Amino acid sequence: MESEIPVPTVTEREQWMVENSVFQIYDHFVNSSRNVKTQLLKLRRDKHLEYLFGGLRHLGPSFCVLDANRPWLCYWILHSIALLGESLDSELERNTIDFLGRCQDQDGGFGGGPGQMPHLATTYAAVNSLITVGGHEALSSINRSTLYMFLQRMKQPSGGFRMHDGGEIDVRACYTAISIASILNILDDELVQNVGNYILSCQTYEGGIGGEPNTEAHGGYTFCGLATMILINEVHRLDLSRLIDWLVFRQGRECGFQGRTNKLVDGCYSFWQGGSFALLRRVGSFIDEQLVRPDNVGCCSTSTVSDIPEEGDLNASSHVNYNDIGHNFITTCPVMEHLFNSHALQQYILLCTQAQEGGLRDKPGKARDYYHTCYCLSGLSVCHYYRSEDEETPPPPSTMLGPYSNLLEPVHPIFNVILKKYYEAHEFFRSQ
Repeated sequence: MESEIPVPTVTEREQWMVENSVFQIYDHFVNSSRNVKTQLLKLRRDKHLEYLFGGLRHLGPSFCVLDANRPWLCYWILHSIALLGESLDSELERNTIDFLGRCQDQDGGFGGGPGQMPHLATTYAAVNSLITVGGHEALSSINRSTLYMFLQRMKQPSGGFRMHDGGEIDVRACYTAISIASILNILDDELVQNVGNYILSCQTYEGGIGGEPNTEAHGGYTFCGLATMILINEVHRLDLSRLIDWLVFRQGRECGFQGRTNKLVDGCYSFWQGGSFALLRRVGSFIDEQLVRPDNVGCCSTSTVSDIPEEGDLNASSHVNYNDIGHNFITTCPVMEHLFNSHALQQYILLCTQAQEGGLRDKPGKARDYYHTCYCLSGLSVCHYYRSEDEETPPPPSTMLGPYSNLLEPVHPIFNVILKKYYEAHEFFRSQ
């Protein structure tokens, strides 16, 4: 009997279609003249800013479906503008602070819009937006005492957090809660208790981290879990070598990242996966320790990332001051080699995600949107500074694909806010 010809699955056909679209773009680039190549690799800064400022001033009727995500729209747009090195005029600043103030619940936290119930995700977006605006008026508008009480209400005995009253418990909730508390200088033992156990229960056999226990490893949740474990000083408990194994295989033939095994490339994972690599570069000593002593994975350790001396000794043992971990982490010298192809990722972002009319997108054939604009640009910033010993020092031209004018502002890789805005917020809240 003749053997049957295997019929490709829907997933295989979709993968081939994406690869075909991407490779056509790359073929066009390779066969273009030098001048055309230069233009193709140029970040369309002016077009992106036009798109972003337009969205900050007015959104059309189609955005009504995102009514419960309005602080997210603020964050995606404001952070993208800041990455591009621009700032708001005084009127837009006042309007932003006023609007987000009306989203703040009297019992703590921020809702998706005025009068909506507080939610951890929109609270994270609102806090990061106000930090990105910066200045006394924006930072002092955050009611930290009621926000802390909201975080306490969301905390669960398992160590996880609920996204909102009666809402889901997942790794994203842990990250948003711990990130908010850390950057506002209100993180304490009570909020941290058992969080590490919950995150650890979500690391899968593949090495990545799922949204909940016994779910599939996912790029966004992996970033959230890893960043959370750093902020609570328990990153050594993760199986970091397996996590790296999972991450490195998420960069595919298209040069961008996929979010899960056997899924399509997506521009937003330029940050969710690329940002995870930026975090791992600074915890290399724990990875080395696990490779030498594999039985050390998941157990208690005397190693700490808190109170790190200036020389960047990640194994200094002292009392944990949770609110200094984010600051000490960014001042620590990276100790790991490069784990992903930064030039390849920049190629995918610049050639495949930029829309001609401004804004960035998931992949060729998709429409631009503010979410992908934010995270494609965040990933591009990670690429620019990934090889640097110090994010505040301009990177050498060799690290960049395309003209040096593409250079974006550096971000704090744990919080994904502009680094100089993070420092301003850190000083402001530490003095309160």
